Amino acid sequence: MSPADEAFPGLISQHYATHLGSYDEMYAQEGQLLPHWQPLLHELDQLGSDGLQRRHLMAQRLLRENGVTFNIYDGLRGAASPWQLDPVPLFISAEEWTVIEAGLQQRAELLNLVLTDIYGAQTLLKQAVLPPELIFGHSGFQRSCVGMPFPGDRPLVLSSSNLARGPDGRMWVIDDRAQAPSGAGYALENRMVMTRIAPALFRDCHVKRLAGFFQPLRDRLARLAPQNKQDPRIVVLTPGPYSPTYFEHAYLANYLGYALVQGDDLSVRDGRVWLKSLEGLHQVDVILRRLDDAYCDPLELRSDSRLGVTGLVQAARLGNVAIANPIGSGVLENHGLMAFMPSIARHFLGEKLKLPSVATWWCGQARECNFVLEHLDKLVVKTIHRGRGYRAIFGAQLTAAELATLRQRILAKPHLYTGQEMVSFSTAPSLINGLIEPRHTILRSFLVAGDNGYIAMPGGLTRIATQEGELVVSNKFGGSSKDAWVLSNEPVNYVSLWRQPQLDQVLPLRAQPLPSRAADNLFWAGRYVERAEGTARLLRSIFLLRRELRDAHAGDQKPYLHSLLRALTHVTGTYPGFVGEEADELLESPKAELHALLQDKNRPGSLTAILQSFGQAALTVRDYWPAEIWRVIDNIQQDWILDDDDSEPASSRTEDRLDHLIMQLVAFGGLSAESMSRESGWMLLDIGRRLERALGLIALLRATMVPTMDEAIHRQLMESVLVICDSLNTFRRRYRSYMHLPTVLELILMDESHPRSLAYQLEALQQHLNDLPHDTSSHRLGADQRCILAAYTELRLADAAALSQAEEDDGYCKALDELLANQTASLWRLSELMNETYFSHAQPAQQLTPQQQDEDL
Repeated sequence: MSPADEAFPGLISQHYATHLGSYDEMYAQEGQLLPHWQPLLHELDQLGSDGLQRRHLMAQRLLRENGVTFNIYDGLRGAASPWQLDPVPLFISAEEWTVIEAGLQQRAELLNLVLTDIYGAQTLLKQAVLPPELIFGHSGFQRSCVGMPFPGDRPLVLSSSNLARGPDGRMWVIDDRAQAPSGAGYALENRMVMTRIAPALFRDCHVKRLAGFFQPLRDRLARLAPQNKQDPRIVVLTPGPYSPTYFEHAYLANYLGYALVQGDDLSVRDGRVWLKSLEGLHQVDVILRRLDDAYCDPLELRSDSRLGVTGLVQAARLGNVAIANPIGSGVLENHGLMAFMPSIARHFLGEKLKLPSVATWWCGQARECNFVLEHLDKLVVKTIHRGRGYRAIFGAQLTAAELATLRQRILAKPHLYTGQEMVSFSTAPSLINGLIEPRHTILRSFLVAGDNGYIAMPGGLTRIATQEGELVVSNKFGGSSKDAWVLSNEPVNYVSLWRQPQLDQVLPLRAQPLPSRAADNLFWAGRYVERAEGTARLLRSIFLLRRELRDAHAGDQKPYLHSLLRALTHVTGTYPGFVGEEADELLESPKAELHALLQDKNRPGSLTAILQSFGQAALTVRDYWPAEIWRVIDNIQQDWILDDDDSEPASSRTEDRLDHLIMQLVAFGGLSAESMSRESGWMLLDIGRRLERALGLIALLRATMVPTMDEAIHRQLMESVLVICDSLNTFRRRYRSYMHLPTVLELILMDESHPRSLAYQLEALQQHLNDLPHDTSSHRLGADQRCILAAYTELRLADAAALSQAEEDDGYCKALDELLANQTASLWRLSELMNETYFSHAQPAQQLTPQQQDEDL
């Protein structure tokens, strides 16, 4: 029995009912259980605290395996925090959802009408329904978009409202989101997990499915295309991997079947938007943006933005590209609009609001401003726009001095502030430290424009507060999430996003072009993963040798160890290291340097730094990895990058960690070979791996096989090189007990059938380069093809016996060194040619700050 069960031996429901302090979603007034919650309550009592905790752990495991994260901006880079999901869903009855849905649809229609009016006829301003200061003083109003033609009759494709149940039992609207509403992808992932951990409950409760929301979204985006309506090219524009909701961007792009792009992947030419890819330029018809208005176009909006596309506003103005939602939609997130929504509803629809808003007073009006100032300690004060460090101010939590300061700020610029009634919203049952406790809850709804109105997602993303009584509900401040279950009174049919063609119809293949930035990151992901494996194998050999020498007290074996230490510096490029002026001292006491090369994430060339770079490159192309590969990537990051223990581990533990890491990296290679289709993305990944494996092998051979030394030490080094190259067993099978340099070189340099040899890497590179897109107007080989052909030809013409001959005067294998030096130069030249030919070299995306992203989940 768990501690929770011991503390509360009765039913979970009985314990929960005694801890309610305000209106609760599960209980009506006077503690009466609402009927539609009965199945959940019965399940909770059957599970008990232990069963519920197991369900929670299973949910978190699934979320982690799927790579679901929410990035917290820390000033330097986004720190990926695991997404939190409460295993207790929020239930909404069919009857109540009908009322909520109607209110949300009305509100979305109103917001759409406001958007088209503000940038069009402006009747709301001309007829004094809205004060000009409220609109023109808001940072979301984009003057360059005035008069711009919007595509379709409902240009506001996506709309979102945050809802909470007030003390009167009705759902109230707290605020609206219209630029790039985030959370729909997280809601979908929450649903996927909940159907895994509670399949029987989900089935028995007749929960409405979410796929019915994403079908019209995809249809609506396709119909927005100004050209190419039969087969439009649609992309998802993301700020990049540092965005808090980057997981959702990649998830939705993959789920909907669209390319995920960043600003540098797009270019505007002749008033049209083009996608830069390996194959050349492809015209983009529709952009589903996840980027705030101001950062979409540095030419006409914020000039300091490097996240957008130069000339995008003009392309939209000319009608050559459709953007969802239109640039300028941020004006709808103006908190001051809340105060005028009732009059807007009467103006456009002649109706009352079906869903009430929280009582709001805009301080740009004298009477309302006086009211806010007089009741400052009882209201929630917000600015009309979300800016840097935005957070609602609860007057009841301020000191007298803080209230006075806030009063002066409001008086200085009253039109920038609103006051809202501070309401104690409802709570919902949530799993907190093994117990079911009430927590304040906010439901974020989502709507998509359809042919005859707006279609609401049944449910949405539910967020819960971390502490009891806490009114600020946000994942940014540590909150968790729930799945919202809208119940049906009858069984719900399965809904699929897939379209069904005719039985005798074979659809043509339509592969998405590979954006240049994605190609670049896949190439470097391959290089980093291979660099990490080579470094890990070399480090493992060194740690094993140090332990053996320490146990055997074999001081005469130090030259053997010193040669591997010098090789470590050459392979990792961490000069001066074990080859610098202080090399003798480091060679005698290598412990600190080895520890730094193993774990110092701030040391370029260290194993941890390489793995960190690999993780960042892999994250940027998150939507290209199959699920199993992503789990391997995530496990590597969890085991190495997120391990903050900087203490020097014991040698045996280090060897175990390196063994485990090598297994993970090998698993990555195997899965990528077996799970990724042989398209351009996989080829770029494999080119990076082959190129890096070749360079690492050459650096290892130049450091160990080129210098001449004592014959016994040389034999030991040859054996170590074979172990590091995972070639010892193959060598033994082929050459039995013979160990000399020509046979070693024959295997790891020239054997085209051996996956670890240099010849194998060059042959694979040659094949991949031939398969990549090239200029077909000429029959000449491309510069990259000529480069690899020259290197491969030189290697095939070499003779292993001749390469093994040492120069008597120089004391090293000069011919071998020259060959390896030429190979190195050719491979680095090939890397440069790859960059020039296939990749987009732009300034790195600036680090996102809070005002640049919708991180208010």
